[in-house]
Amino acid sequence: MGDVEEFVEEAGLYFERLGLSRTSGRVIGWLLASSDGTADASELGGRLGVAKSSMSVALRQLEAAGLIVRFRPPQERRDRYRLEEDIFARAFRAKMSEFDAFSALAQRGLRAVGDSPEPRQRLELMRDMYGFMAREFPKLLDRWDQERENRQRP
Repeated sequence: MGDVEEFVEEAGLYFERLGLSRTSGRVIGWLLASSDGTADASELGGRLGVAKSSMSVALRQLEAAGLIVRFRPPQERRDRYRLEEDIFARAFRAKMSEFDAFSALAQRGLRAVGDSPEPRQRLELMRDMYGFMAREFPKLLDRWDQERENRQRP
């Protein structure tokens, strides 16, 4: 197995741990590592050794999540796929909504445990950490957007 194939497999496992299917993760890995960053469904299925139906499910999942874009080049008969612009910041912004859910869960836990000091301390730490992340991560991503713009300027 070559370096690119190993990377694609590693990406599949990594993104599977984050909640995508392994095939979806492998698609992301392939699009990251391919020379032009695009492929059609048939090409992806062949390169990744995935059945057409599995590839279709993976591509729909990625497109619905806003991680890939489907497009049709002029004069071509097949749709192609590429990663969405700044895919990782986009995906991270989408995940930030979970910070509020964790904070709400901690609040429910605090009501449930009442004045019991040990569980209360753990739940307060959870609530405070996710509250901190909910406040600070948007600022960090704004800084990333600025840095990305600076990198793109000549």
